[in-house]
Parts: sequence; C-alpha cells; structure tokens
Amino acid sequence: MTMYFSDKVLIVEGKTDKRRIEEVLIEPVQIICTHGTMGIAKLDDILDQLNGSEIYILSDADKEGRNIRKWFKKHLSESTHIYIDPKFGEVGRCPRDYLANVLMRHDFYVDTSLIMKGKFSNDERIQSTRYYQPYSV
Repeated sequence: MTMYFSDKVLIVEGKTDKRRIEEVLIEPVQIICTHGTMGIAKLDDILDQLNGSEIYILSDADKEGRNIRKWFKKHLSESTHIYIDPKFGEVGRCPRDYLANVLMRHDFYVDTSLIMKGKFSNDERIQSTRYYQPYSV
C-alpha cells in the first residue's frame, strides 16, 4: 500500500488517465480509478479511501464521464470537478502541456517544463515559487 502525504485525491476513469496525470504531476496525490463505471459498492469503496481529503473529479468528456460526474455530484457534493476540452475526448489523450495547465489552475504542483504558452497558459502563475522550476545547466 502506497502512503500519500497530500490531502488531495484525484478520481479518474481508467489506468491510461492515471498514467497521463502521473506524467504531469510532481506532488504525491492519491489517484483512484473508477474503471469507467460507478455503483453503490464502488462508491462505498472510494469513500472509505478518502479520509477527509480534498476530492477532485477528472473524468472524460463522454457519456461515461458525465455519468460518473453525476454520481459524485449527487453523493459527494463537496468534490471539485475538473473539466477537459471535449475535443480531446479522454483525459488519457490530452496533451501533457494542456493537462498541466488544467491541473495547475486547480492548485496542483505540475512540472512547469510542460506548461504551454498561449490560450491555456497561466504565465503569472509560472513565475510563482510554488511550482517546480526545472534545473537548467
């Protein structure tokens, strides 16, 4: 069992989503996979793992993702929902730079070498010492 020292829990649909998020984050965050479905038993299992943490829901922009969001809005209304652009469809298919920007807006520590410039950027937040600055030689 992995120990997490963060008070954040990120709930995603599948393993590819989890892997993509792990490529972007630099802080220890517990990531729970729903494996695309929700039910009372699965919700109870997830709730047992939360332990008063900040809950973030990051699901795909498809029918299954919307259904999972409905479950959490109904049964865990204090959770924060993070949305991706529907053009990407799935979290696992989001470009790393886009996903880094989305997560950074919700105060996750991300690798700033992935931050993209332009429409989705947060240039003023990159200057903050709160976020990781890559070592340059």
